[in-house]
Amino acid sequence: MYRYYTKGVCSKSILLDIEDDVLVDVVFEGGCAGSLIAIKHLIEGKTIDDIISMLEDIPCKNKGTSCPDQLAKALKIYKEYA
Repeated sequence: MYRYYTKGVCSKSILLDIEDDVLVDVVFEGGCAGSLIAIKHLIEGKTIDDIISMLEDIPCKNKGTSCPDQLAKALKIYKEYA
């Protein structure tokens, strides 16, 4: 399990379970529950690269980032060090 502490969004952190570059489980701690549960169901079972390309640079209000964008950032860091 890998934990990423988010920056600039409502969720506080993201827990990731990754096996062979495939996202097995994701849990957002905090944030907009309904939207984040939907994102979870849509991306589980997909590859890290597919998720990054889908979610990177999605904004939320005027924050310059979003929970999906923070997830993409977390996955890019994971790829760099895994």
